[in-house]
Amino acid sequence: MKKSTIIIFLVLAMLKTQAQDYLISFTGAGATTSVGTVKVDNLTSGTTVTLNSGDILHLAATLGINNPATDNGTIQVYPNPMAEQAILTFIVPEKGDVDICLVDMDGRTIYQISKELSPGSHSFRVSGVREGMYSLKVAGLGYSYSAKLISQSNSQRAIGIEYISSNKNALRSPLKNSLSTIDMKYTTGDQLTYKGISGIYSTIVADMPVSSKTITFNFVACTDEDGNNYATVQIGEGKSVIQTWMAENLRVGIRINANQAQTGNGIIEKYCYNDDEANCAIYGGLYQWKEMMQYATTPGVKGICPTGWHLPTDDEWTALTDFLGGVTPAGAKLKETGPAHWQSPDAGATNSSGFTGLPGGWSNTSGDFGNLNMFGFFWASSQIDLLEAWIRKLNYDIPDVNKWNEVKTFGHSARCIKD
Repeated sequence: MKKSTIIIFLVLAMLKTQAQDYLISFTGAGATTSVGTVKVDNLTSGTTVTLNSGDILHLAATLGINNPATDNGTIQVYPNPMAEQAILTFIVPEKGDVDICLVDMDGRTIYQISKELSPGSHSFRVSGVREGMYSLKVAGLGYSYSAKLISQSNSQRAIGIEYISSNKNALRSPLKNSLSTIDMKYTTGDQLTYKGISGIYSTIVADMPVSSKTITFNFVACTDEDGNNYATVQIGEGKSVIQTWMAENLRVGIRINANQAQTGNGIIEKYCYNDDEANCAIYGGLYQWKEMMQYATTPGVKGICPTGWHLPTDDEWTALTDFLGGVTPAGAKLKETGPAHWQSPDAGATNSSGFTGLPGGWSNTSGDFGNLNMFGFFWASSQIDLLEAWIRKLNYDIPDVNKWNEVKTFGHSARCIKD
């Protein structure tokens, strides 16, 4: 085989791999099985889409079939995705011949029938469709509809579209909307995060898809004393330790100015960067170590965390870092991507863990603040001695997560880990 032929073959193979279509569906587990909305971030390309309950995410390098206009109440496919069969229902405005075509992603008609229909709503059974994405097209005199059909079947039966019923009184009654499939451009190797939200629950899953799949959000309660609800993320797999972390910085407490001491007065107190409450809403509060611990000294105490959660020990931070590959890759995997909060260059940031680390800066007892958007400092609940405790530091200019000893009177960010 000639060298040029080999090169062309390899290029075509690469293009075929990158052009694969992946269908991602979502379900819930734990505190609730329902999924309200899903926010999908392609961290590699910087694009975002939001899905409503029941929607399917369609990932494709080159987007094929466009989303059909199914909100006009004229066509419905249910269930969708289908297993063994689905019911196609549509409204016919006037008597005449109607063509129904099943079209694959390459635009090829793989099945077609024609039938004379009277005005009203008509239903057909669709079966024998192998796994993949298709378009169902309906065309009559002066009108045409289309809807996506997603099949998860491995059926070996022949494709069939069979007439089953009609409702002549349904001409003016809109059909329930069929399931939406939301397109997102995707190249194999892109890093994605899915944020599933269901009421007070919010969970992040990091993913780099190589096939169609169902993502399960493990919803857990994470609500602090003030009623703030936090997103969570599970990190770890297989035989490695599995940890569930808050994916946001704690913001519980009453704001006081940084020139005031946080004291054991029974009220949780926090500093906000530059004494501005708006910064606490984004970056969370800054806490002195003793206030965060609520004046206990035992590693792993609840402190100011929500019920069922505790302050991470130095060993738990180390386990997280080790699972993510050590100091350098871990720092990159823990940092939020993009220019919204981190100062350039936000070196190496991928957020492939879903931790979404933020650069909240620091405060001191003189009332000073520093390093917002540059560094994120996170307390561990393990002390070194009466004056110092361990922290972890994320950096804007290097992809590391560093272990430091810090004076307990500095104000730093806090995350919690599930019991």
